[in-house]
Amino acid sequence: MAHGLRCLDGSDLAVVPVASLDRGGTPFEVTLELWRDGDSFGAVGERCGYFLADLAARVAAARADGSPQAVRWPDPDDRFPEPPGGAAREPELFSFRYRDRGDVVSTGELRCALRTSSMWVGRQQSAAGRWRVARRAVIEAWGASGRGVRAMLTSSDLARFLGDLLAEAERSLPEGAGSRSPGGERARAGQTAALERPAH
Repeated sequence: MAHGLRCLDGSDLAVVPVASLDRGGTPFEVTLELWRDGDSFGAVGERCGYFLADLAARVAAARADGSPQAVRWPDPDDRFPEPPGGAAREPELFSFRYRDRGDVVSTGELRCALRTSSMWVGRQQSAAGRWRVARRAVIEAWGASGRGVRAMLTSSDLARFLGDLLAEAERSLPEGAGSRSPGGERARAGQTAALERPAH
């Protein structure tokens, strides 16, 4: 089963978590396969489950009333966690590229960046109105052919996407591996997944 995103060009992008195996053949983490309208679109994010679970917890914290984001963004759909280097014009929440150092760049890419837009609410050329500032997560994916697709998500959309992805990752691992999986109980409770932080 895949969690799909409706892209701006009308296509459907499916993101499928696939178990990563250790040297003994035991599943311990996930990689993401991308499918566009049923056709293979790439493979990204080797051992990305820890990062996805951590992001899901940070999105939930940002959306909560009383969060630092709530002061600036009254609408919960505009609230996103502040990524490192948040001063960038379009700060990234994640960027998953080819699966490991041995893969070529054309294997695929999945990126999520924050974008802020302004729209005038009220009559044109009238002082009786205001600027509506909104923040959205823009998910972009590139396939092996170099073609890209884009989807625009509110923070609730992103939270749902991550939750469904982690739940599917949990199901992709055999029974008994759940305590170490990215979609385990700790992640669903809004805490960091019980995985070892990958070495850099």
